[in-house]
Amino acid sequence: MNEKLYYTAAEIAQMIGVGRTTAYGIVKQMNEELKSRGFLAVRGKVPKEFFDAKYFGGTRGKEVSA
Repeated sequence: MNEKLYYTAAEIAQMIGVGRTTAYGIVKQMNEELKSRGFLAVRGKVPKEFFDAKYFGGTRGKEVSA
């Protein structure tokens, strides 16, 4: 298993077209939510599945019918 489990703030910035400062704010907000749910969080990174679910509604990489 060599697949990365986290997105970095830099990757998020590029992916959604925002600056790094904004991306770090998004990561911080998501990590605070994870902590409030009792999960551990890694500073500057967010789990891919959590980010995809929160930002893309869990549809990233999947075909969505209109």
